[in-house]
Amino acid sequence: MEGIKIAELLSQENLNKSHFIKGWVKTFRGNRFISINDGSTSQNLQCVIEYEKIDESLLKKINTGASITIYGDLIESQGKGQNFEIKAKEIKIIGESDPEEYPIQPKKHSLEFLREKAHLRIRTSTFSSIMRIRSALSFAIHEFFQKKKFYYINTPIITGSDAEGAGEMFRVSTLDPISPKLDNNNKIDFSKDFFGKETNLTVSGQLEAEAYALGLGEVYTFGPTFRAENSNTSRHLAEFWMIEPEMAFYNLEKNMDLAEEFIISILNKILKTCSDDLSFLNERQINEDKNKPIQERNSMNLIEKLNFVVKNKFKRVSYNEAFNILKSSSKNKKKKFKFIIENWGIDFQSEHERFLVEKHFKCPVIVFDYPLRIKAFYMRLNDDKKTVGAMDILFPGIGEIVGGSQREERLDVLQKRMKELKIEEKELWWYLELRKFGSVPHSGFGLGFERLVQFLTGMNNIRDVIPFPRTPQNANF
Repeated sequence: MEGIKIAELLSQENLNKSHFIKGWVKTFRGNRFISINDGSTSQNLQCVIEYEKIDESLLKKINTGASITIYGDLIESQGKGQNFEIKAKEIKIIGESDPEEYPIQPKKHSLEFLREKAHLRIRTSTFSSIMRIRSALSFAIHEFFQKKKFYYINTPIITGSDAEGAGEMFRVSTLDPISPKLDNNNKIDFSKDFFGKETNLTVSGQLEAEAYALGLGEVYTFGPTFRAENSNTSRHLAEFWMIEPEMAFYNLEKNMDLAEEFIISILNKILKTCSDDLSFLNERQINEDKNKPIQERNSMNLIEKLNFVVKNKFKRVSYNEAFNILKSSSKNKKKKFKFIIENWGIDFQSEHERFLVEKHFKCPVIVFDYPLRIKAFYMRLNDDKKTVGAMDILFPGIGEIVGGSQREERLDVLQKRMKELKIEEKELWWYLELRKFGSVPHSGFGLGFERLVQFLTGMNNIRDVIPFPRTPQNANF
């Protein structure tokens, strides 16, 4: 007989009815109380057994981590901690778990320890909540763009172009790794490689998405991207997912409008559909904060932070205005910033972005019209020749969450900018051709999916919001 999901069981009028439950044992206390979870909810279900009626050999197999089937009646619980429980009539062991070897025990494990057990950490309440939210968020993203009549496109994972100009990319090659063939200049001859040229894993699908926007109108990508950045920090991954919409006939203002609507829409969706998991993670964060020094505690709990974003209109401010606010702030004058604001043209750090959001404006902020020299080649040059039509959305607790721009649609301006940055035209000939044949103003933005999951779950380390993190010296799973 098919079992019923615990989430479904607890959400319906199922009292005093018999049900089949399948899941994994969380705890087994006093030979009487089994706590079971099937992954459908953050709430464990307590099952009460009459151990006197159960074979001793079966009792010995009811260990943490074991998979079991329980048949019994859902009744109101007499104990504390749960409203309902199952009074078991029948128990079967599906898969055993040796308590001496199973590493996920009913105690608090450090996140560092759980990263070493990435294949089993989903059995914990914290990670199951995170991954349910991640799944719901993914669906909400597609739902938003589909309702807007955007077309979902799949940009290549293997590419010969570097959208960022950073050079920190993973090479894809079938050449002999020990003795590759060399050309006349004694350099690796990539013409003999599989694709006939040097290729890498993509850092962004933006450039290819632009091509499709200039034919379909409004498109978006949502897929894996890669960066060979040797950064062992809580903010970096070597493999991560990006959401990148591109829109023809959009100027910067229209781009900002869409980005704001997108953020508010998907956050509201998660607040509505994942309330149990958010409540669990909110409580987790509050308890974590209690053990931190006061200065390191979150100024808002998780739910407050999410409502802060969805219930406040985003403030739009130019880079010039933001720079002047930061430079003249008492925090800067007293040298309380780690990175002191002095000269115009610097790139804002997370501490500056958070100051604008949390202290000065007390709402989400969109900063636009950034200095030319700190932004990418494809961003549209403004009339002042000093700034470009770029924008960043800033959130509490995290700083920048979205980065975007109006793209440079003028061929001569784009060519000049590429020459200044020593980007070879022959590598992006097709990108330049988009400006030759029916070029139009167009815009887009990018959003790191894991950064967004971090914000929604309150997790401090980005390695804890992706199933199997890829980081320097780490690809064990």
